[in-house]
Amino acid sequence: MDVSEPASISTGIASRYASAVFDIAKEGNGLAALESDIDALAAALDSSEDLRALIGSPIYSRDQQAGAVSALAKKMELSETMNSTLALLAQKRRLFVLPQLLEVLRARLAEEKGEVTADVVSAKALTKGQTDKLSQTLKAKVGKDVNINATVDASLIGGLIVKVGSKMIDTSIRSKLSALQNTMKEVG
Repeated sequence: MDVSEPASISTGIASRYASAVFDIAKEGNGLAALESDIDALAAALDSSEDLRALIGSPIYSRDQQAGAVSALAKKMELSETMNSTLALLAQKRRLFVLPQLLEVLRARLAEEKGEVTADVVSAKALTKGQTDKLSQTLKAKVGKDVNINATVDASLIGGLIVKVGSKMIDTSIRSKLSALQNTMKEVG
């Protein structure tokens, strides 16, 4: 069995829902509300193990999932569009695609604004000044506004790994040491 198959199925389902949600929000001038909803739901998913269990576990019935997401949407004061989307996902037993749905919606919103996201991995947390300078440098290269999605990986030792779209720039010390090690193996 192809391991990537379940992920691609989830992304395909999420893409179809995201397309519909995005179009509805855009027609109703609700893109700002949609962006707020995405941020709120992403934060809730990151912080709540119970919510992740609810959307991913088959032990909850449709009614239990629908009731829980309805209460959650009301408590979080989500837009009517997102509230209806969550209810439909629960009814169709597709809440498990919520993380992918949020990811696809974020990408669509960024595209609408003419922005691109750069995934940046550094050995230590970047300062605000470093992030701004990197964003400006990438904007000059890409030609679009760049949002930085920064993460920290101490195993890099130093330097950065920057991914923008299909391009990757790896200036980490770890990769340079690895390249040096490979060169030494070839010589000796």
